[in-house]
Amino acid sequence: MLRVTELRLPLDHPEPALRAALLARLGLPDSALKTLTVFRRAWDARKKSAIVLSYTVDLELADGHGEAALLARFAGDAHVRQAPDTRYRFVGHAPADFFATQRPRPLVIGFGPCGIFAALVLAQMGLRPIVLERGKEVRQRTQDTWGLWRRGVLDPESNVQFGEGGAGTFSDGKLWSQISDPRHLTRKVLTEFVKAGAPEEILYVAKPHIGTFRLVSMVEKMRADIEALGGEIRFRQHVVDLLIEGAPQARHVRGVRLASGEELRSDHVVLALGHSARDTFAMLQQRGVYLEAKPFSIGFRVEHPQGVIDRARFGPSAGHPILGAADYKLVHHASNGRSVYSFCMCPGGTVVAATSEEGRVVTNGMSQYSRNERNANAGIVVGIAPQDYRQDGRSEGPVNPLDGVAFQRFWESRAYELGGGSYQAPGQLVGDFVRGQRSTALGSVMPSYKPGVLMTDLADPKRGSLPDYALQAIREALPAFERQIKGFSMPDAVLTGVETRTSSPLRITRGRDHQSLNVRGLYPAGEGAGYAGGIMSAGVDGIEVAESLGAAMLDSAKVAA
Repeated sequence: MLRVTELRLPLDHPEPALRAALLARLGLPDSALKTLTVFRRAWDARKKSAIVLSYTVDLELADGHGEAALLARFAGDAHVRQAPDTRYRFVGHAPADFFATQRPRPLVIGFGPCGIFAALVLAQMGLRPIVLERGKEVRQRTQDTWGLWRRGVLDPESNVQFGEGGAGTFSDGKLWSQISDPRHLTRKVLTEFVKAGAPEEILYVAKPHIGTFRLVSMVEKMRADIEALGGEIRFRQHVVDLLIEGAPQARHVRGVRLASGEELRSDHVVLALGHSARDTFAMLQQRGVYLEAKPFSIGFRVEHPQGVIDRARFGPSAGHPILGAADYKLVHHASNGRSVYSFCMCPGGTVVAATSEEGRVVTNGMSQYSRNERNANAGIVVGIAPQDYRQDGRSEGPVNPLDGVAFQRFWESRAYELGGGSYQAPGQLVGDFVRGQRSTALGSVMPSYKPGVLMTDLADPKRGSLPDYALQAIREALPAFERQIKGFSMPDAVLTGVETRTSSPLRITRGRDHQSLNVRGLYPAGEGAGYAGGIMSAGVDGIEVAESLGAAMLDSAKVAA
């Protein structure tokens, strides 16, 4: 199989043009081409008046046309080469009688993207994992989440953060990542999603996404696959303690204790927590599991009419079905030394209430597959370091890993107060925010956040919604972003506060074998552990952790035999 990259065609090219362009590129007759598969399709909108599509295609030659000869002819061409082997290969499989000796089964704590893929790969290896998810099944969880959005009623154990599918279920469903992927594990993630009902286009479009409604049914299908392979998923199972044995220098996990008092024994536990498992973070610190503070970001959600973004990005091609709703990615380095950037941009989406704790307001973004809502939204966030949020007042030394949680809670509680104390979010028009004056009414942009937005002054001198350095940096960044996206600083655009859970505020540090630095058999994984940021990277991390755990279980069984 051969691969040709950077094959460029006009946006509105007829379907046969791709085959013709490939044959012309390689100087081959039509009879020489046996198969053609689009591996990737992207667009280049640097010239808005002439947007082009860029293809990566895999091809197989007909008999009598040797691949070696063609590769030799294009030996100096970096865009014609052997196609890589992207097939997934398991590190091993358990024999049918593997658990005949009452060997403890592996536990996976959390059933978000990381936990799903960790459990799936373990199940596919024959290791029959038991998944413990503190929240509810995805459909019941969806009803509870709508309870907050429509009625202002929060269920702390069933919401945007907790439940089957994790926080990624209520998101744009982005399926791309910038992680290094030499083993093509992202392909494994995408292939499993297609098997679960995702559209096949996610295998080749440059920026695939699914959206919330499709993710719901896909998560259910993947759960059924895990169970069919001998895995077990238990909902409403809140892990409140780890069972750890051994001397201080040789500690090993031996299981978990649930809120019900039940104990489950296991020598291999995956911590696939979300970034909002704050009580679990506290428990881990109490049990002496190695944690460290890490940077994260805080800010607001900004909403514009999607048409403004489409025209700024695509010019006369705005609205073209192949291009869809336009996105953006922006960065500004402010004069106070802070970096401001767009985060989790949701084309044609909505701003959603994402708190998991009573008396706090948290925002996030969500889109459906169609991306056809009237507004575009994105987080506009400022990077912060552990020194920014340390609570002990010192200027040196390690920061308590839980200080980031305390910092998040402070600003989330402030947002709750500014929003009127009823899960409404505080909001302000971009024009008023830049000028430093309070907003009293909406303009042409209607905010999508439910239960609602209360207009205020997000930078009030006495009760600001974020630290002063963050407010100053965002105020400087918004007009700067106008130079990249015309209309970005439009006066009627709406800021909604606050966005605090961009990533985990701490890292459950692990070694090269994916195990905790000081508790053997404990495998921190995914976003909550500080090793992923989004559906794809979390899924890949779940696969890699499952491989390490699975190999360890299989190796220990060989030694015991």
